[in-house]
Amino acid sequence: MLYQFDKNSSASDWRIVDDVVMGGRSDGSFRINEEGNGVFEGSVSLENNGGFSSVRHRATFQVQGQKTIKIRLKGDGSNYQFRVKADTNDRHSYIADFQTSGDWQTVEIQLSAMYPAFRGRNLSIPNFNQAKIEEIAFLIGNKKAQTFRLEIKSIELI
Repeated sequence: MLYQFDKNSSASDWRIVDDVVMGGRSDGSFRINEEGNGVFEGSVSLENNGGFSSVRHRATFQVQGQKTIKIRLKGDGSNYQFRVKADTNDRHSYIADFQTSGDWQTVEIQLSAMYPAFRGRNLSIPNFNQAKIEEIAFLIGNKKAQTFRLEIKSIELI
């Protein structure tokens, strides 16, 4: 289990990184709701060349024969990205895009299908094939101004 949310989970385990780091005006937040789920919500703004909001969690997880990330979540119908870093010092992330349905759903992502990118540019290096994960993240950045809400129950490596 990479992360199992419950009523005792701490929102401080997760960190918001919005486009304000580059002058943008998007505004994301993260909290634990009454049901004990993580809630990533806010608004994405395109002002000042902005356009994304993300929430990240750092911890080291060994990848020992597991091949799939399984996420239980409820989105708002928008597209999101799930991201991992093999090393927190890496500038690039490995990314998988997924569409939410508006209902509770289970998203399964093959690690080997996660492609490397940095600041929106795909890189010419292999897809994820690492022995560990040091950061997991969710990002929304659909090249449009929008409000968003993603409720997360669990993130599992299987």
